[in-house]
Amino acid sequence: MVSFLLSANGGGWSAYLILALYIVAMVAVSIITSKKASSLDGFLLGNRGIGGWMSAFGYGTTYFSAVVFIGYAGTFGMSLGLGAIWIGLANAIIGSLLAWLVLAKRTRDMTQALDAKTMPEFFEKRYDSKYLKLYSAIVISIFLIPYSTSVYQGIGYICEAVLGVPFVWCVVIMAVLVGAYLFVGGFFANAVSNFIQGIIMIIGVIIMITLMLMAPQVNGIEGLKKLTEAGYGLFPSANANGGFWFDAPGVQLIFNILLTSVGIWAVPQSVQKFYAIKNDRAVTQGTVISTIFALIVGGGAYFNGTFARLFYPEMPAEGTANIIPNILLNNQLMNYAVLGIICVLVLSASMSTLSSLALVSASTISVDIYKGYAKKDVEEKKLRIMVRILCFFFVILSAVLAILEVDAIVTLMSLSWGTLSGCFIGPYVYGLYWKKSNKYGAYASITACLLLTVILIFVFGSITGGTTFGSLISLGIKKSPMIGVFCMAQSLIITPIACVVGEMIENKMGKK
Repeated sequence: MVSFLLSANGGGWSAYLILALYIVAMVAVSIITSKKASSLDGFLLGNRGIGGWMSAFGYGTTYFSAVVFIGYAGTFGMSLGLGAIWIGLANAIIGSLLAWLVLAKRTRDMTQALDAKTMPEFFEKRYDSKYLKLYSAIVISIFLIPYSTSVYQGIGYICEAVLGVPFVWCVVIMAVLVGAYLFVGGFFANAVSNFIQGIIMIIGVIIMITLMLMAPQVNGIEGLKKLTEAGYGLFPSANANGGFWFDAPGVQLIFNILLTSVGIWAVPQSVQKFYAIKNDRAVTQGTVISTIFALIVGGGAYFNGTFARLFYPEMPAEGTANIIPNILLNNQLMNYAVLGIICVLVLSASMSTLSSLALVSASTISVDIYKGYAKKDVEEKKLRIMVRILCFFFVILSAVLAILEVDAIVTLMSLSWGTLSGCFIGPYVYGLYWKKSNKYGAYASITACLLLTVILIFVFGSITGGTTFGSLISLGIKKSPMIGVFCMAQSLIITPIACVVGEMIENKMGKK
């Protein structure tokens, strides 16, 4: 708290003013858009009337959270140098452009025809299986919690470093703010705030990169030359330097490109943005805008992180969690006003992701589980109230886990992201395009992914030196990017095989 007061007396008021204006804007959005959340469909999907710009910004701001700006940027900047830029480019081309071209229109049309509001509900109606709905809903509810927790940790790190506010209070304040504006405005408030947050993110990234290049430690082109000469150029080495093959920088790069660029295709909080798109014109518009947004914001975040080695020649003993915040503070060109903008940039990225995660989790528990199984005849008004309460509860729960610092920021996101994508990418993508895709493939994909995740954690834990139960888990989870990629691959392979085999068995049993 002392550092907080000192920064305020030393000119930090400008940073707090920017933060205060941002908070006021978010509160205003929730109040103005509250009428759009009067129905359940309005609260969850904005009455399926979201235009191209808002859809694109919603997708992009959900994609790039504090985990990318603080966790991934620092981690991969240290390990890969300039090579980390390829992750940002792949996110734009594969994770945004290709994802929109392949999934957006098909998802919008099919979910509208099936009247599906959530991913589990899509699986239930597409595959005619109510238990598949329950199975997928439970998986989503469990794995979105660590994802959200990791985002809160990112918020806490940057706010504590920039504003001097204790980590705990940063998390609490943001949790209350996100919970409040989501409780009042629902999906439409989320869409409008995402648009505002997206503009802030673009401006913030441009300012951050400009000042980073001007920093004495970087000095523009000279910094790029230094990184290349030190072995951290655009093309990371494929040599593991005596370690395991998967420890080679080039191999790490490939796995992280696949995890972050392909994984986005099947995580519920991103896919749900396609449900609410207004029309085909909005789909086309959103495809272009989301790609440009990803190039600027995602590419910019990783580009900024590539200079970490110029500030930290050696890996810090405390890890990579605070590398980016410390770099910002050590840059003499960044005054309090600029730091305030960058802080709001990270908050914008985080709040958009958190609100999307909360909506998905709340709708999964209330619509898919409670209404689907516990009380099918529940009134829409009561269900809408339940969704609102669960949104707030999910936000607070994630904040509490973040305060307890359950695990490292990047590890938490990587494991949950990879597992969710590994469970659903096969059933979701095949379900959109392949008529013979069925429930057997979906069940097989989810079950195999969960088993494979557990098995690979212990396998990698053992390979990398784990001997006790705890060390096996902690070391194994550190390989979560690889685990996620293997899970996604198994889903795309197992799903069609299980569909064919399951149908054959069903036909034989039917003949008997």
